[in-house]
Amino acid sequence: MKRFLTGIVLMAGAGLASADGLQRLEAFMQGAQAGRAEFTQTVTSPAKDGQAARSKTSSGEFSFQRPGRFKFDYRKPFEQLIVADGKTLWMYDADLNQVTQRAQAKVLDATPAAILASAANVQALRADFDLKAAPDQDGLEWVLAVPKARDGQLQSVRVGFAGEKLAAIDMIDSFGQRSLMRFTNVQTSASLPAETFRFVAPKGADVLTP
Repeated sequence: MKRFLTGIVLMAGAGLASADGLQRLEAFMQGAQAGRAEFTQTVTSPAKDGQAARSKTSSGEFSFQRPGRFKFDYRKPFEQLIVADGKTLWMYDADLNQVTQRAQAKVLDATPAAILASAANVQALRADFDLKAAPDQDGLEWVLAVPKARDGQLQSVRVGFAGEKLAAIDMIDSFGQRSLMRFTNVQTSASLPAETFRFVAPKGADVLTP
């Protein structure tokens, strides 16, 4: 949960070749109502006490239905599922057979989830983020989103587009930890089946409500 909320997914944009990252984001939020993608996420902790920075990589599949529904299905190296069904945010840890549930409205406004799926449009996103185009880097057009609430766990988010498709999200939390998520095989659609975002706790799982 914490990795996703502070350290975390989409898909499409439209526009001319001269579009900047902010224009790509606007087009994405207007035109991509639902979609899927594969992702690879690398989380890097800052170096300290003379030790080199440490990185961990995971991968899986991301799905979303705007506004308010998404799923991160982590498959490697460990199975973990994060699902937002519009009312409740669920996280399932397969190794622990443990489910955590929270009211979605209380935890997602100033997180990357708002950019990927929760916010209905850019105007809604501006309620929680200051947005501006960022310099091109690594062949991508970027937009920078900085939370307006300075006491949160997220420091900044950059969203990168490759032409008309969203390609990456680069997040830094308040502890200096960086989480870089890259997307491949991006597909968009008008909608996805409702069961895509339906979560039922596995039999015997412990269900926690923090």
